[in-house]
Parts: sequence; structure tokens; C-alpha cells
Amino acid sequence: MTNTASQTQTQTAPAAVLRYTAFDVNGAGGNPAGVVLDARGMDEARMQQIAAEVGYSETAFLIEEAADERRYRIRYFSPLAEVAFCGHATIATAVALAEREGAGDVVFRTSAGEVAVGTREEDGRIMATLTSVPPAVRAADDADLAAALTALRWDVAELDPALPPRIANAGNDHLVLAAGSRERLADLDYDFEALGDLMARRGWTTVQLVWRESETVFHARDPFPPGGVVEDPATGAAAAAFGAYLRDLDLVVPPARVTIHQGEDMGRPSRLVVDVPSGADTGIRVSGTAAPIGG
Repeated sequence: MTNTASQTQTQTAPAAVLRYTAFDVNGAGGNPAGVVLDARGMDEARMQQIAAEVGYSETAFLIEEAADERRYRIRYFSPLAEVAFCGHATIATAVALAEREGAGDVVFRTSAGEVAVGTREEDGRIMATLTSVPPAVRAADDADLAAALTALRWDVAELDPALPPRIANAGNDHLVLAAGSRERLADLDYDFEALGDLMARRGWTTVQLVWRESETVFHARDPFPPGGVVEDPATGAAAAAFGAYLRDLDLVVPPARVTIHQGEDMGRPSRLVVDVPSGADTGIRVSGTAAPIGG
């Protein structure tokens, strides 16, 4: 009886939610994430409720599994549903832990698999690097591609033929589409309901829209209607998937480092650094900082 009462109290007690912006640029921009460092006793309904109240694209919930090994179970919730893996919330959580417990290596057990994260101090700030689960890249179905372009109000002639459409996964699926010009990428005005329905049916977390500035510098925009968000200002999971895409199509020579600029067109500039190692099955590393919001 005592245990039941204790559990009920834990479920209904106010959660300590930290708020960080990940992949920021000198403390500005980035993608906001909620972080609950102690989610013991919370069930899915409570996590979903908190994520909806926070209102960010994702909130991460952490449960310690082995303190001496710095191993944790982590779950991610958008305002609408649970997400198997979220890069920016992973970076935010790792930085929050490092600020409280010291920098070092941690392991997060996500619903997509284990993700190792290293944190270190650089220029007075904490830099975090996640290593994705083994990625996979596959062709995009022609009918799905046509439906996506229609929902985006893009024409196939506006795509960059050197970067063909693919489905890339480094924890969850993302449709990768490359714009032929910076202007096309900047003009994002899509059918939210139509794209969201397509993505929900196909299990795509975001659509990774990119433009190639140079061989190692890209600009990205990520519609995220399945999470109830028009656009994500920094998407670590999609950046990892994109690193796998570049390697799979021989668009970089590993080991390679790629910089992705995201969020510029929505006033939240973000910078994601992607390291692409050799080996088709090796995880992609994504690095960035995170800053407390309002602190």
C-alpha cells in the first residue's frame, strides 16, 4: 500500500524540467529541448503530459541505470508522441549532466539502441559529441517522393541531381531532399497536413531539406509535422542520418567532417558538426553545444 501511494505521488508531483537550447551559436539560436534528469516513477502518460506542457519539439526523460558506469535509459517525447531518438535533446541532456556531474563519457539507452555521448570543455563551454547507432540508407519510393514534393510545393526540376533523394536512418527515418539553390531552400511554404500525413504513414521523423554550399558545408531545414512543429531549428538525428547519406553515396571521403547550418531562415541559427568515419556500419558522430534558456 505504501509503495502504491509513493508511486502515485511521484507520478503527480511537479517535474523538474530544465530548458536548454542545443546546437546554439555562441549562446544564441539553437533548438530548445526540455530535460528531465530524474524521471524515475514516471509512466508514458506523465512523460507525454510534461512534453506537451513544455511545448518544445522534444523533451528528454532520463532514468539512471548504472551510476558507476554512467549509463542511463533515455526517452524522448514531442508534444504529440514518443520519438525513438532525438539528437538535439541528447546533446542538451549530456551538457546538463556534465554541468552538474563533470564532463566525461555517458551511454544513453534509447529506443533505437545505445548511443554513446562524450562531453568535454572547450573555450569555457561544454561540447558534446554523440555517436549514432549503425545507420542505413535506402532508395526513396517514387510515389512517396512525388507525394512529398507535392506537399512541399517543390518541382523535381528544383532538386540537385548530384544529391539524389534517399531515406536515411541513424536512429529514425528521414527523407533527404537536396535543393538546387539556396533560394529554393529559403522559400519553405508547405502543406502541413498533407506532408504530416505522408510522414506519419511512412514513419519519417523529419524531411531533411539541404543545400550544398561546398563539399563539406551544407544548409538544412527540417519540417517536423509529426511532432506538431512546422520546422525544427536544429536536428541532430537528421544530421547523423545525413552523414550516413553522404558516406553511402560517396559524396565525402571518410574520415570527413561536415558542417551543417540550420535554423537561419527561421531566425534561430544553429551549427551542427558531423564527423563521418569509414566503414558502412560505423555510427556517425554529431557535435554541438547547449546553453540553458533564461540562465
